[in-house]
Amino acid sequence: MDSRIILNKAKRDKIEFISLQFSDLTGVIKEVIIPVDELADALENGVWFDGSSIEGFARIQESDLFLKPDPSTYSVVPWLTEGGKTARLICDINNPDGSPFEGDPRFVLKKATNEATSLGFIYNVGPEPEFYLFKKEEGKNVPTDFGSYFDLSSYEGYKVIKEIVSALRVFNINVETTHHEVGKGQYEIDFTYGEALEIADKLLTLKYTVKKIAQAYNLKATFIPKPLANAAGSGMHVHQSLFKKNKKENLFYRKNDPYQLSPIAYNFIAGQMKHIKAMCAILSPTVNSYKRLISGFEAPIYITWASMNRSALIRVPRWFKNKPQAARLELRCPDPTCNPYLAFAVMLKSGLEGIINHLEPPEPLEEDLYQLDGEDIIQRKIDTLPTSLHEALEELKKDHLLKDILGNHLFQKYIDIKEAEWAEFKRQVTEWEINKYLDIY
Repeated sequence: MDSRIILNKAKRDKIEFISLQFSDLTGVIKEVIIPVDELADALENGVWFDGSSIEGFARIQESDLFLKPDPSTYSVVPWLTEGGKTARLICDINNPDGSPFEGDPRFVLKKATNEATSLGFIYNVGPEPEFYLFKKEEGKNVPTDFGSYFDLSSYEGYKVIKEIVSALRVFNINVETTHHEVGKGQYEIDFTYGEALEIADKLLTLKYTVKKIAQAYNLKATFIPKPLANAAGSGMHVHQSLFKKNKKENLFYRKNDPYQLSPIAYNFIAGQMKHIKAMCAILSPTVNSYKRLISGFEAPIYITWASMNRSALIRVPRWFKNKPQAARLELRCPDPTCNPYLAFAVMLKSGLEGIINHLEPPEPLEEDLYQLDGEDIIQRKIDTLPTSLHEALEELKKDHLLKDILGNHLFQKYIDIKEAEWAEFKRQVTEWEINKYLDIY
């Protein structure tokens, strides 16, 4: 998009400030605010910032980086009107010489999608982020309602969700459906499927929007995978497909196959299953993530694939017979704490490796795996996902493909950050431990 178009839009929208946004390594949005008078220079030359203070970015001696706004991401921020309207632009991060900064998560996804394009593929994704809405009662966070799956929302919840959907529309995010999830005060918002980079931008914007709108109602929105014990966790199932470059042909579809999947789709499944243990360190990146990935809550724990079986890691959803374009694979282990740029990059590249090397997946397992005992699992050689962040990080360290995807700088920074998180967690003494052991020992 031409810079002049953005300047004219900003003038027409009566914008006074610009929020230049980017993602740190963990997927948290950061921003630099500039007056609109500086927008033309920012679009042409970029804006310098100190990268040494951002999680996972440059060292002190390499701190000078600059933001280059992506004009296609221009949107008015609907709630920032007091004291002057604000527009948002998502930025790429560059080194002083103008080259892409290898620690920029958005650049990592761009590299992966460019490789897919060079092979003739377009990678489309459709994430389904879940979250809880909490209110304060007697100093504690409690769910806003007592609803369950597809229940009518409480009046308070309904008001918030409607305003979120309206705000997302301003950001050019077209919500397809939203509904109450299984947990009390838990919701899901699904938006239009699209190319991975665009959807990663939109996913970060969605999380940002949900939190800001909830805050305006004195509520707290959280995407933590397991905010409540013995309740449904918040996942982010991701639907995926490959389309032929410059055409509308879904390359995952084959009419006469039992699952209506093409050989490319099977290769893609195999590639993801091969690397999934290491990928979990990116897709389920917090200590709390592994409290969701347990039996009994429809979260996957076994490395399998199927169609009807919702305990499988990769599921082949049903689609209408007259819509072969909807052929897709659903990866069920990611959660919304992941950095979407890194998540989609590793999902894509692992699938591409399966295609390039003609990998074949094991047979599908359609039965409920939660009903199998340990001996059955061993005899059938069914492998499991990591059970902790520590296990996932150990798998990540051994995976050469993921190291290549992330690049040396980002790979080591990511491991350092997450190992520090694990070490901090190990030092904690929880209320559960005190209640369980204090009077016994």
